[in-house]
Amino acid sequence: MSWIQTHLVVDKSRAPLIELLFENLGALSITLGDAGDEPMLEPGPGETPLWSATRVTGLFSGDTDTDQLRSRINQALDRETGRHLQLEVLEDRDWERAWLERFRPMRFGERLWICPTGHRVEQADAVIVDLDPGLAFGTSTHPTTALCLGWLDGADLDEKTVIDFGCGSGILAIAALKLGAAQAIGIDHDPQAILASRENAGRNSVADRLTLQLDTELDAPPAPLVIANILANVLIDLQTVISSLVAPRGGNWYSRASCRTRRTR
Repeated sequence: MSWIQTHLVVDKSRAPLIELLFENLGALSITLGDAGDEPMLEPGPGETPLWSATRVTGLFSGDTDTDQLRSRINQALDRETGRHLQLEVLEDRDWERAWLERFRPMRFGERLWICPTGHRVEQADAVIVDLDPGLAFGTSTHPTTALCLGWLDGADLDEKTVIDFGCGSGILAIAALKLGAAQAIGIDHDPQAILASRENAGRNSVADRLTLQLDTELDAPPAPLVIANILANVLIDLQTVISSLVAPRGGNWYSRASCRTRRTR
């Protein structure tokens, strides 16, 4: 089965109108994305900010008459806006496998590897974290995650307890455990992250040494090492909470993360 995608880049003030137009024309889903390389930090509660140049993408059934669809869209737009309209046929495929195909084993530091399912690492002394991309943030491809992994590879973790604040997929906590940490505590505000961390810990045979908590139920004792690989504004807002988790003479590793946001109907 195939699909029809429409793309139109407009000023953010016009994006809601284009979204409504696509919806009225029968779009199955509508996505708003960044069209001008404008990073956007996590919005505050109730906020739905858009990029200055916003790409509005509509997904239509494959049996849609493309000529008629183009004509109806152009009839609703001025000539200048309409000439930027793009339509494409999107062939159906195994999207889960297509996503995974982009990932290959990656090394961080001297011996730590993140290895997707179905791949092998030949390094004799490799410490391998088996991890596939999922819904929760953290697959090692983000620069700040890579920085944290590289730092963990060279850190003295033997018999230490590590707190991963904003654990996402659990990648940092699991890496710390496989590098020698005795215990790890993963904390996140998203229940999906807790589920992903638990599943990934089981896959890596460290579930018995990983404790997971929602930040609304925070009950973690101070630890010698606290890692927080989350957005800068969240780090600033939670600096008192995070610092309170560091044991006397302990340390913390902050890694500022930024991301682009997307809204899907």
